[in-house]
Amino acid sequence: MEQTVLVTGSSRGIGKAIALMLAKSGYTVVLHCRSNRDDATSLMSDIAQQGGKTRLLQFDVSDRAQCRHVIEKDLSDHGAYYGVVCNAGIIRDNAFPAMTGEEWDNVIHTNLDSFYNVLNPIIMPMVRRRSPGRIITLASVSGLMGNRGQTNYSAAKAGIIAASKSLALELAKREITVNCVAPGFIETDMTEKAPVKEALALIPARRAGKAHEVASLVKYLMSAEAAYITRQVISVNGGMC
Repeated sequence: MEQTVLVTGSSRGIGKAIALMLAKSGYTVVLHCRSNRDDATSLMSDIAQQGGKTRLLQFDVSDRAQCRHVIEKDLSDHGAYYGVVCNAGIIRDNAFPAMTGEEWDNVIHTNLDSFYNVLNPIIMPMVRRRSPGRIITLASVSGLMGNRGQTNYSAAKAGIIAASKSLALELAKREITVNCVAPGFIETDMTEKAPVKEALALIPARRAGKAHEVASLVKYLMSAEAAYITRQVISVNGGMC
């Protein structure tokens, strides 16, 4: 039976690595972008060349009405998803006294409100499938231990962890698992401006992680073999915490 997985924020970085790995594993991958349509279209071509099945949705995860409209249309056209990877997110780092209201709101709306905006239209169709399902949210080491200059990001990711644990309780008897993956310092365009020396000093492994290392964990959690793993937060951080 065809298994379809939506991966938000999949035009680049960790999301792209996840989408590629899931497509190689035989899932039909629903790609998502907010504004990087060219990158997303290029990824669609890459997946198609490898024999994978994919399609693309474009919406802003912080826009509740837009999320619902686009997702419900896709569900109506193609049926319920087997899995969802909530990966889309932004950073707007600043010391808290200097942080603007806009910087706070943008991160909370995109990184935390998106949990509701994306998943709420999806859950009941998943339940009605009467088959196992998978929900994987991308948290962060910042949501577990905090990080200087990231009060907004840390708050949002901590909220994602709590929301995921709560949702896992609601869906466990339906055989739908909900887990968090919490990356540490991963080499992506989002971290390219970060103070590398300072970051590496905090990592026992003394190196940054790779996007495919996060994707490998997501691939496992998406599989049938991970059916008894739910309500967990699994870190990919080189031993940071």
